[in-house]
Amino acid sequence: MSTLMPGSGEKGISNRTGRSAPWLDKYLSKRRTAVEAVSVIRSGDCVYIYPGCAEPEQLVRAMVDRAEELRNVKVIHILTKGIADYVHPGMGKSFRHIALFSGANVREAINEGRADFVPIFLSEVESLFSSGAMPIDVALIHVSPPDEHGFCSFGVGVDTTKTAAECARIVIAQVNPKMPRTLGDSFIHLNKIHCVVEVSGDLLEFPMGTVSDVAMKIGRHIADLIEDESTLQLGIGEIPDAVLHYLTEKKHLGIHSEMVSDGVIDLIEGGIITNEKKTLHPGKVLAGFVLGTQRLFDFIHNNPVFEFHPSHYTNDPFIISQNHKQVSLNSAIEVDLTGQICADSIGYSFYSGIGGQVDFVRGSARSKGGKSIIALPSTARNDTASRIVSHLKEGAGVVTSRGDVHYVATEYGVAYLHGKTVRERCQSLIRIAHPKFREELERSARERKLHE
Repeated sequence: MSTLMPGSGEKGISNRTGRSAPWLDKYLSKRRTAVEAVSVIRSGDCVYIYPGCAEPEQLVRAMVDRAEELRNVKVIHILTKGIADYVHPGMGKSFRHIALFSGANVREAINEGRADFVPIFLSEVESLFSSGAMPIDVALIHVSPPDEHGFCSFGVGVDTTKTAAECARIVIAQVNPKMPRTLGDSFIHLNKIHCVVEVSGDLLEFPMGTVSDVAMKIGRHIADLIEDESTLQLGIGEIPDAVLHYLTEKKHLGIHSEMVSDGVIDLIEGGIITNEKKTLHPGKVLAGFVLGTQRLFDFIHNNPVFEFHPSHYTNDPFIISQNHKQVSLNSAIEVDLTGQICADSIGYSFYSGIGGQVDFVRGSARSKGGKSIIALPSTARNDTASRIVSHLKEGAGVVTSRGDVHYVATEYGVAYLHGKTVRERCQSLIRIAHPKFREELERSARERKLHE
């Protein structure tokens, strides 16, 4: 990584010949304070924000501080971990957030009508930018310092950000020596960056939480479905963490996923995840972004095992399907007795987004020997509500259709639904529901002539 540090000017910047880097003067001419950099944002502009663990918070704060002088600025991103003051009450005249995935920091604003939500597959988000359907005026990004050739790495996430930066009229970059330099299709050259704001601060973190007994039981069931030499898509949360816990006896696993978290580190270091048997990008963990802690950020820095690509590639079902034994693991809020999956809303309230669930469900289904798995605890609200239901709540959205679902797992077992009749699906799903709700589910199924 370059030794350039905030405030250090040209000190320490040289290439392998000992001469000053040829891009240095250009870099120095682009340096601005955060306030100066965001002054290019105009009323009516569409501003993209780098999501996840690397939200460029200094740039976001500086933009929000201009609220009184800005009007009708659209703010676009998928899930961000950091601040989102542009959705606060009273900001409506200045900013309007358009969520491509609803996170905790914007969820209330969306459901109160102060922000908007776009249901869209993660694999198709970037086409909105490149087609002009959602033109980007300004991209706020967060990158590593430039290498000797003038390339900055997007670090912890290429995701939809690389394409947004390529399509934006103006690119403003927080340059941070604490951003890991990651490999793959993960770079932007200084020539493409209009303003540089030097920072030196820790990235935002998504720490692993405590894994419950219920999640451990679900993890055991799912691990039993995973064969040696499988390629995995795993998200973040206690169920994926539990699955990883039970994979220590597997051999030659690989990763092709929209994201990875801290849980993969031990399995890579332990020789369980080798990626050697992958049929696509053998030897590489393929991902779009990471959500994790400093331990993960350090692990991916200049690590040739990791190869980052934009989401339009990592999440393309036809790309995913080229991996033999591709296994996808995704979650649900509730599942009805016919196999419909609600994963983005609770009734009429939007909770998250479509994300990459359908991308990987369909990619895994087309994979030779592949498996797609939907996992969820059998109950919610301290065992007072079943998450396997006779029908979805009024207003609930179907993210994954009944025709797409293969495996559903709870702590009570696994139901295989693909190619099964609705009657067979009902019986299988009731068997993995919590025992206290099975009689009620059976009664509802009988009323619909779906159960003996």
